[in-house]
Amino acid sequence: MAPLADIQAAYPGRLEVINADALKLNPLDHLTPPIRIVANLPYNVGTELLVRWLTPPTWPPVWDSLTLMFQKEVAARITAQPGSKAYGRLAILCQWRTDARVVMELPPEAFTPPPKVHSSVVHLQALPEPRFPADAAKLQSVVATAFNQRRKMLRASLKGVHPDIEDVLISVGIAPTARAETIELEAWCALARALKT
Repeated sequence: MAPLADIQAAYPGRLEVINADALKLNPLDHLTPPIRIVANLPYNVGTELLVRWLTPPTWPPVWDSLTLMFQKEVAARITAQPGSKAYGRLAILCQWRTDARVVMELPPEAFTPPPKVHSSVVHLQALPEPRFPADAAKLQSVVATAFNQRRKMLRASLKGVHPDIEDVLISVGIAPTARAETIELEAWCALARALKT
């Protein structure tokens, strides 16, 4: 904490250090929008914090951008494209509401002491509205269900979601024999809309 105290002393009124649990702290108690979050998150809670910031009750959020350091594999999941092994729920959630890109990669030697993993910094710029219309809860639910059994065809992994899931999939242009990791964001949103009705 000594380096932060030095910065605080050098720039009076520009830095306030708050010792608190980030999972319990309400940033609006200390900040006013527009907010830009820049953080080297603890890797054990980084994904949970990111998901919370991406799923506020209303959109757009109180923050404009997130610039966050993650383990390299998590960064790959955030920016993954359909068809890749890293593509899943996190990619869909991030890319639905933000422009997400890796802006820096860091080897273990960049830190003291060096961790056992490589790290990446990801910048997420909030979009004014989600990329495609969909109900947030329904989209998250159907995507979670599909990716929980990602090796199964969608007609099997989603059979508990709707009694006529094959017909619903076909109606939005998704092959019932497709697997979750091959479906693009726009199609997931179309499926969420169809299941909401």
